[in-house]
Amino acid sequence: MKLKKYCLLITVMLMLLYTSSHAQTTKKKYMIVGYVGVKGWTGKDIKAGQMTHVIYAFAHLIETGVLAPASVKDSTNLITLDSVRTANPGMKVLISVGGWGGCRFFSDASLTDSSRARFINSALALITKFKLDGIDIDWEYPGQIGANNIFRPVDKENFTLLMRDFRAALNKQAATDHHGKYLLTAATGVDTAYMSHTDVAGMQRYVDFINLMTYDIYNGNDHVTGHQSPLYQSAIGKQERVSTAEAIENYIAQGVPADKIVMGLPFYCRGWTEVNDVDKGLYQPSAGHHISFSYDSLANGYINKNGYKYYWDKNAKVPYLWNPELHTFITYNDERAFKYKVQYMKKHQLGGVMFWEYSLDIKNQVLLNKVDELVGN
Repeated sequence: MKLKKYCLLITVMLMLLYTSSHAQTTKKKYMIVGYVGVKGWTGKDIKAGQMTHVIYAFAHLIETGVLAPASVKDSTNLITLDSVRTANPGMKVLISVGGWGGCRFFSDASLTDSSRARFINSALALITKFKLDGIDIDWEYPGQIGANNIFRPVDKENFTLLMRDFRAALNKQAATDHHGKYLLTAATGVDTAYMSHTDVAGMQRYVDFINLMTYDIYNGNDHVTGHQSPLYQSAIGKQERVSTAEAIENYIAQGVPADKIVMGLPFYCRGWTEVNDVDKGLYQPSAGHHISFSYDSLANGYINKNGYKYYWDKNAKVPYLWNPELHTFITYNDERAFKYKVQYMKKHQLGGVMFWEYSLDIKNQVLLNKVDELVGN
């Protein structure tokens, strides 16, 4: 009898050990996607072990509808990223095309079968030359003027066709190269104008994941202050923009699988001068000018320094700074804000997080270290 009980106990213990081990081996790994700009870093700076994907920004379309040849600086950087990836085989390196100020000819390049093919072929040449793992399309924005872009009503349909054709071409190239799957991603907006000018449901079928730009919700074009990247709505002020959570919910409602959505995090601040001295400057008109700089600069000279006092919006789950003497308001995200955002990301089983941009937190890499810790891959 004692032997049977002993055997049963051993069996139960072995099952528990197996269950625990199986749970650990099947733990979900979330993406940490870092945009890396052309300036402000070297190969020694790149903490590749803390990122699953690095996206180099930017390649640009020229008037002929092809990607501009890589500059000497771009070539050097892409070769450096290739060597960083070699030392960290799990990391993927992509190149982003477009960005604010780099999308003037997207509408032309997406207009016809032949124009799309010309654009895609030039992209494939760049991908294979620098041994990249894929491409990120950052069209800011289909059907809208953006930074003096050419735009058309048919951009909505043509963006989806562009992604369809890219997917087919990348799959064909992967089979030729024996590379494994080339990645196709999109950096997308969150406001109602973007949603109305983009076929999100159609486009998402062709991408591996979407880098959702849940920042710049209030930005340099605004003459009223506001949180640039709140998780939820603030209880202060009239809420006329989506929050991060609302943007994600809108994408899911459009049919985007949660695990294809990568939540954007800002590594920089936005601010306004000559702001009304009401509610510590939050959601107040500004008669002055807009300011924006890196988290490194923010931590060095602004957070509870030089007359700037730290405040926390308990509803929006983000901090802000107010300087009553200078009437200056600054909105940003910090480690505390990221804690709530990563908790939300995990709760809703999103694909992961991404950030703009690597060089903006390069001095001590406080934010990247925190993201890595919170994501816990």
